[in-house]
Amino acid sequence: MKRTGLVLLVIAGLFSCKNKDIPNVSNIKVELTVKRFEQDFFAIDSNHLMTSLEHMGPKYPLFLGDFLYNIMELPGLSDTSQQELALLKKFIGDYKPVKDSADQVFRNFTSIENDVKKGLQFVKYYFPAYKPPTQLITYIGPMEGYSDVITRDALAVGLQLHMGKNYSLYQSSMGQAVFPGYISRRFTPDYIVVNCMKNIINDISPEKGGSRPLVEQMVEKGKRLYVLDKILPFIEDSLKTGYTAAQLTGSYKNEGLIWNHFLSHNLLFTIEPADIRPYMEEAPNTPEISEQSPGAIGIFVGWQIVKKYMDKHSALSLNELLNTDAKIIFEESKYRPN
Repeated sequence: MKRTGLVLLVIAGLFSCKNKDIPNVSNIKVELTVKRFEQDFFAIDSNHLMTSLEHMGPKYPLFLGDFLYNIMELPGLSDTSQQELALLKKFIGDYKPVKDSADQVFRNFTSIENDVKKGLQFVKYYFPAYKPPTQLITYIGPMEGYSDVITRDALAVGLQLHMGKNYSLYQSSMGQAVFPGYISRRFTPDYIVVNCMKNIINDISPEKGGSRPLVEQMVEKGKRLYVLDKILPFIEDSLKTGYTAAQLTGSYKNEGLIWNHFLSHNLLFTIEPADIRPYMEEAPNTPEISEQSPGAIGIFVGWQIVKKYMDKHSALSLNELLNTDAKIIFEESKYRPN
């Protein structure tokens, strides 16, 4: 009994230490209404599509158009656009099994709704001037199309890409051709909250384009991951990074070796896309460093640089961080892992 008590005390101590800088946001009010668009859409009379869609209009005044013309990519719908109506009718028939599976996976959406609300509380704490969406709309769209997006009036979640990594369509030859295993393993309900918050961060501070040195691209991505960590402190880091737990542990363990790779190959200030791509884009690993190194390892490095910088500038707000030049962050961080 004493041994168990000691273990519990140690765990409690570690937990409280880890969370000592997490603000209490429990009293921050957020408004979020969940609407299950896929339930209404797949219930329409496919023999009278236009009439049925018109009846959906008042409930989804903006999202219905976003779904039809942006997600489904239909050029336009009217009573005379028979080709588009036929495509929509075919989609409903083809994707009815996906909708039926989603009904089982997402029978209870409450825990996801609560976690999104919790994330929004942190968003309001750190970005009080930002007005977040007040709706979360779930839908089912084309498998090879959009998934989680932020629309004109909602956080929109494409359930077709959150059915669980072992879902039959992902494992099929067609599914693997579109989404190889290192990507589809993240097609779980756990990533809904993370993706929603990533979209909000990008809404707060749109990513900058243009040709920039690799280290600045790392830092830009690292800034967003740092902010994500702050607004989702209750979510595992492996979900935020998209790495497996083993990959994340290995990245920390070999942080010095990873950094030395960039230094020894003079990669930090390269602007050559062919040199940047292996470290910043989706891939099963980064073989240039190690077969065990996760893909997009540059984002992990950028995150560590930003953490080092923020250790020295703890009074900086997250909004100020997002607007701080990446070059300044790198230079002032004095990042030198062992």
